[in-house]
Amino acid sequence: MTATSAPITETVVPGAAPRWLRGIFLANLIAQAGIVVTGAIVRLTGSGLGCPTWPECVEGSYVPTSRQEEAWHKYVEFGNRLLTFVLAALAIAAVIGALVWWRRLRASGLPPRTPVLLLAGVPLIGTVVQAVLGGITVLTGLNPWAVAAHFLVSMAIIAACCLLVVRAGEASDGPAMPLVRTQVLWLGRLLVLATFAVVVLGVVVTGSGPHSGDADSEARFGVDPRTVAWLHADAVLLFLGLTVGMIVALSVTSGPRRSRTLAWWLLGVSLAQGFVGYTQYFIGLPWLLVAVHVLGACCVWILAVLLLLSLRGRSPATVSGAPASSRA
Repeated sequence: MTATSAPITETVVPGAAPRWLRGIFLANLIAQAGIVVTGAIVRLTGSGLGCPTWPECVEGSYVPTSRQEEAWHKYVEFGNRLLTFVLAALAIAAVIGALVWWRRLRASGLPPRTPVLLLAGVPLIGTVVQAVLGGITVLTGLNPWAVAAHFLVSMAIIAACCLLVVRAGEASDGPAMPLVRTQVLWLGRLLVLATFAVVVLGVVVTGSGPHSGDADSEARFGVDPRTVAWLHADAVLLFLGLTVGMIVALSVTSGPRRSRTLAWWLLGVSLAQGFVGYTQYFIGLPWLLVAVHVLGACCVWILAVLLLLSLRGRSPATVSGAPASSRA
């Protein structure tokens, strides 16, 4: 055996999750982002109290009735509530699928990838938490703090789903190892924090503007919309600067190709998001354009989290338990 040959006894295990399971995890990520957009549509169309009670839609009925005074708003709100069952079904499928895979790995004598199994429970737990928060939001008359919490919890669930998708695609649960210089890794962390700040300020902008969530009920933050919109724009400029800095840093240090691709996508989507943001501001915040902006916010958040996760890899496990001969 030459010095450059890999030891023949060293086999990487257990490998990534099967494609069908990764597909379920990805579907959960997409669905969690999707319900954020449909929830925004409920608020932007003034349908937040289309179903004025919870868990019933109206007193004595879980579905909209003809005697309600909420007109078409009741169907918008009820439709969004129905999507919760889709999320629950996907979340249950993720848990069952992960458990089946975990048992198969154990039966084969391979490491059971327990972290992936635990992460698979996040969408289900998150859906339950969101259902409760949704009820609190309705029962408090669309209190802006409850609405903001509803949205921000969704951002946390989306981030966890990103981690689930990435971990399921990795070959092992070995220690996380940076694939870039320490400075670049910290830049990625700072970029995620800046992205979160942009998202939070965006929530405050919406909560202080004309879209209170119900056609007849005023429920807004007591701040000046113009001032908070300027703060939001300043945070976006900081975020864009960090994104450009990340692209430059990854290029000059020959960072992972996947990371460079994600960084360019993040910049492109962010610029489009900025165009939509300024357009909606200057033409009076039409609800359809605001909904597109919310979708863009979800995409930016997902890309920022995936970019950070792409800056590190996993040390491969081996059958013999000996350390791998080389590490990325």
